[in-house]
Amino acid sequence: MAKNAATASAAVTPSLSRGTWWKWLGFVTAVWVQCVSGNNYTFSNYSDALKSLMGLTQLQLNNLSVAKDVGKAFGLLAGLASDRLPMPAILLIGSLEGLIGYGAQWLVVRRAIAPLPYWQMCVFLCMGGNSSTWMNTAVLVTCIRNFRRNRGPVSGILKGYVGLSTAIFTDISAALFPDNPAAFLLLLAIAPAAICAAAMLFLRDFPPADGDSGRDEEEEEEGRCFAAINTIAVVIAVYLLAFDLAPGVVRGGGVAAISAFVAVLFLLLAAPASVPVYVAVKARIARNSKLDLEERSEPLLHAEEKEEEVEKEKEEVVAVAGDEAVVLAAAAAAAAAAAAEAEAEGKRRGPRIGDEHTIAEALSTTDFWVLFISFLCGVGTGLTVMNNMGQIGAAMGYADVSVFISLISIWGFFGRIGSGTLSEYFLKKNAIPRPLWNAASQILMAVGYVVMALALPGSLYIGSVVVGVCYGFRLAITVPAASELFGLKYYGLIYNILILNLPLGSFLFSGLLAGLLYDAEATKTAGGGNTCVGAHCYRLVFFVMAFACLVGFGLDVLLTVRTKKVYLRIHMNKNSKRSAAAAAAAAAGDRTVKS
Repeated sequence: MAKNAATASAAVTPSLSRGTWWKWLGFVTAVWVQCVSGNNYTFSNYSDALKSLMGLTQLQLNNLSVAKDVGKAFGLLAGLASDRLPMPAILLIGSLEGLIGYGAQWLVVRRAIAPLPYWQMCVFLCMGGNSSTWMNTAVLVTCIRNFRRNRGPVSGILKGYVGLSTAIFTDISAALFPDNPAAFLLLLAIAPAAICAAAMLFLRDFPPADGDSGRDEEEEEEGRCFAAINTIAVVIAVYLLAFDLAPGVVRGGGVAAISAFVAVLFLLLAAPASVPVYVAVKARIARNSKLDLEERSEPLLHAEEKEEEVEKEKEEVVAVAGDEAVVLAAAAAAAAAAAAEAEAEGKRRGPRIGDEHTIAEALSTTDFWVLFISFLCGVGTGLTVMNNMGQIGAAMGYADVSVFISLISIWGFFGRIGSGTLSEYFLKKNAIPRPLWNAASQILMAVGYVVMALALPGSLYIGSVVVGVCYGFRLAITVPAASELFGLKYYGLIYNILILNLPLGSFLFSGLLAGLLYDAEATKTAGGGNTCVGAHCYRLVFFVMAFACLVGFGLDVLLTVRTKKVYLRIHMNKNSKRSAAAAAAAAAGDRTVKS
């Protein structure tokens, strides 16, 4: 009886005995890295300073933002390095690039040095943009490998905090040094380097444990921890949103109110650290309880009872072994036949969608390019709004556009974090393919662009919210979808190939479309720049982007149909493992009760 009780105690907490709190500590540091890796979306906060200081037209300014986004194209290097370099080295490269790229821009805007030639500014913006790809690659690849049974929530949380990053930078800057783009750029240069230095100590790969024992409980435990981090993130988002809607309350309260706002924000950002502490404490309690139970139970076992129990267990083992031998032999034969058939089929036709793909195999599939182009339609247009929000707000008569930048960031967070949880829930429950959620976000984003094109009162607020949510949905859904369709082995590189859509979309929709159409409507200003005021400045841009989103919607629907069987297989696999784990736990409980 004591032996069975001890075995049952060990089975209750199998996952807690593997030092998983280190894995969770790594995840929390990954969250903090994501909190500072959204610097690529903050261009509108200092773009006007660059435009006036360098005497640029809107086309020239937009091409600077394209140079920033071209840095994402060099994320392919981060993808290649993710399989060859340790994660601390990848974080170090990203932090140094950001320090140099944003540091040079800070020197120019602060006027510590003369304005650099245009091509040199493009290089430094490109470095700043590329820095985030190294940070994102390090945390996404590591965390999805560490929590491969919860890819949706992992992607949603990490991408969600990237969405909050812009609002965190913007609101801290607005509170501590309003209307000071130089100080804002200094914050972009220093904060990521400091956070990445801390993350280098804790972010590492943890290979999955062998066997299925305790997997179901481990997944439930992970779900509770993810829910806690999600809740903290929502509180942070609401807190930042309250500041954006009433910034005068904080600023009007003087230094004390501003200091209190920043201090509470830092406490909320530190709150996810409570999760690994909880996991460690729970593991310690579980181990102590197991030891106490064994110490109390062992002296009570008499020799006769022990002999009877041993004999009884031998009889059970012999009886079960005979049945299991037949079942295992049949299962092994079936598995061997299936493996042989799959291998022969694979040699003839290559890997199926949903299997592990090499880069060449993934690029040769229709599904990859459908995903790539639909991703372009969503993120390319969304990035155009973010890069041009300074000029969009000014054209519509708003002197301060920081509230719109923060709205896109905060609602982008809700889109990212909500998409991961919702898509995972409905995948497990109804086998709904993740690309269907992308289709829904595309059609809603098209509606948002039409609303902004109409330029009705409050339309920019509504459009900022809609674009933020849909952009966040699109980014967070595509991350786990790519790993599910093409595998995890080369995921780092596949992810960075998809991220090529950021510079490509920025060039097509922001650099060419928005830049050329704005300059066509603008009037010249002294110093060689130009300006445009009125709803007409961006109306045609919004309508063209709405049409692009409709194209993306059609492609996402097509991908949903093509991958339906893949997600049905994933759904059945998740449910079968959960049912098997539940049956094993019930059988173990019955044996313990009988003993």
